[in-house]
Amino acid sequence: MDESSLKKSFGIRCCQLRNHTGLSQEKLALLINMDRSYYASIETGLRNVTRVNMVEIADGLGVGLSELLRGVG
Repeated sequence: MDESSLKKSFGIRCCQLRNHTGLSQEKLALLINMDRSYYASIETGLRNVTRVNMVEIADGLGVGLSELLRGVG
């Protein structure tokens, strides 16, 4: 899987989990102290996300990192 596809796959997974929790992008971004536009660019596959941000996103969504990454790649 190339880098672009991996980023898109991760973004789709984040969006799925966020929608499952009922949080808007803005509310999740506020919860994890991340700019909303930065978080939106993650969901659209435009960002190469660091492990630190992955953990923060997982925590904000109430899941473990392994659950966040399930099915990605």
